[in-house]
Amino acid sequence: MTRFAMNLRLALQYAGIGIVALAATAAVVATLASALGVLPWLDLSALGLAGAGPWVQAAGAALLVALASFLPGATRVLRLEHAHRSFNLKMEDVARAYHVAHADDRAGAFRMKHEFDAVRERLAHLREHPELSAMEPDVLEVAAQMSAQSARLASVYSDEKVDRARRFLEQRQEEVERTRELIAKAHHSGRELKKWVETIELEEQVTDNQLVRLEEELDEVLPRLGFSRVSDHHNVVRMPPATAAE
Repeated sequence: MTRFAMNLRLALQYAGIGIVALAATAAVVATLASALGVLPWLDLSALGLAGAGPWVQAAGAALLVALASFLPGATRVLRLEHAHRSFNLKMEDVARAYHVAHADDRAGAFRMKHEFDAVRERLAHLREHPELSAMEPDVLEVAAQMSAQSARLASVYSDEKVDRARRFLEQRQEEVERTRELIAKAHHSGRELKKWVETIELEEQVTDNQLVRLEEELDEVLPRLGFSRVSDHHNVVRMPPATAAE
């Protein structure tokens, strides 16, 4: 809720309280005047209630007096509510002004190091800021003091240092991504090599089995032809001795 809306609501609430108080006062005065014969009693004969006018008038006055008895408490509640809303609005203004001062401080807008000079420099900067021109001076002063107290924080987390840290982290992130790509390629190459080795081992096993079967066939056929195979030298076949006719 804006400050104008809050003030308008408060004015309407106080106007309602004033109307109830005036109505109660007028009803009591009219009832007393009627009782003293100065004014006539309320006439309800047109409604068929000829003798009920004084009772209705007195009951209405009593009701308004009962309502008026709650007005002091309602007024106190309104004052407390107004003070609370004003405090909240002021704190919002302080936070907004402090945010502006702290952001400019991080950007390096202030140079004064002494506390008094730093507060004065920040206060002048906030007064000249176009978005804060409508704020109260005490709000800007509080924001300037808060900004001066957090000057070290603004120096540590200045825009330049934060940008440098961001660039450093971005470089590290890029290195991590490159490392991940290299690891993925290494895993892929490792899987290919493993598959290749398994294929070669399988082919070697098949070849060994074929050699074993070949040796078994030779062991079975060569003796029939008169040849014998030397077991220590698998590639040497012993020939039979030559005959005289040969």
